Amino acid sequence: MAAGTRLAALDDVPPESTLLVTLRNAAGEEVEFVLVRVGGGDVAAWRNVCPHWTDVRFDAGDGATVRNDELVCKKHGATFDCDSGYCDFGPPEGATLDAADVAVADGAVHLVDDDYDVVRVGESERATGADADRGRSTNPGERLGF
Repeated sequence: MAAGTRLAALDDVPPESTLLVTLRNAAGEEVEFVLVRVGGGDVAAWRNVCPHWTDVRFDAGDGATVRNDELVCKKHGATFDCDSGYCDFGPPEGATLDAADVAVADGAVHLVDDDYDVVRVGESERATGADADRGRSTNPGERLGF
């Protein structure tokens, strides 16, 4: 079994979407990450914000779009390689997503990053009301969400 804290069963991470997790950093701040499947049966954990507009979440509680092994920003269509987090298309082209270290063992995904503690798995408490809609629109003109 992997050292660290169990986050979810591997089967809970959808093959063409994401699973939202909230972690706490050393400063006590809650930080959202998305778990995404990568090659060879592994999983990566990427920070749940687009580096172009950091108020835009990939997963607002309903799963992010994953297409051709790329995480897609719903706001402006930027694509990020699921394995490396590298943006190869869109406004943040050349940027790399922030990661948390996870490992797959015994059919489960485990947090193995000493910089974070697990807060929750699944929809965030902030994904209610008007904020729940932020990042869901595919209209590039709706950046502010109102």
